[in-house]
Amino acid sequence: MAKYSKLQVLETITRTGMVPIYYHPDVETAQKIMKACYDGGVRAIEFTNRGDFAQEVYGELMKFALSECPGMILGIGSLVDAGAASLYLQMGANFVVSPLFNPDIAKVCNRRLVPYVPGCGSVSEIGFAQEAGCDVCKIFPAGSMGGPAFVKDIKAPMPWTMIMATGAVEPTEENLSAWFKAGVTCVGIGSKLFPKKTVESGDWQTITTLCKNALSYIQNNK
Repeated sequence: MAKYSKLQVLETITRTGMVPIYYHPDVETAQKIMKACYDGGVRAIEFTNRGDFAQEVYGELMKFALSECPGMILGIGSLVDAGAASLYLQMGANFVVSPLFNPDIAKVCNRRLVPYVPGCGSVSEIGFAQEAGCDVCKIFPAGSMGGPAFVKDIKAPMPWTMIMATGAVEPTEENLSAWFKAGVTCVGIGSKLFPKKTVESGDWQTITTLCKNALSYIQNNK
């Protein structure tokens, strides 16, 4: 069962403005990455379902978050079917993210009052997702969809829309400024926060610094 309510999750994502996105098959490494983000001020993070036995890593990561990172809201990403969503909800997922919009996932999440953030590539998809109860919609891949200009165009006729931009988002002041000035609610950032060499060398302080700086840039542009 999710530890945090839907309102708590949405408030945290809106307030901080950033959701780091990552996957690692090794439990200990995944825990250290999470702790580095936590030390950098992150309070909502997405672990992705992208490898064999990812659910086993997730289960250990959830226990670690509860004991070592108080206040960290852990969600699950890269889900494309309702069965997988049910599995992760049983392990305490606090929010569910998809690269696409699947109404069946929306039903599963709505039943448990857990936020579902679907990937959308058009105004119509966003509208259908909102009808299904999705408060935040992810534009993905955001860079291919037109970048910040696409967000601005969506918000003009649909100003109530809450958008998470994922893809082509970088932890730099210039990049984050463009997204938030366009009107995103939050951004999802993946590999740019977790450079491969940084993870391989165990340089967790660099990840902490990247997160801290990114969150500062976001607050300055909200």
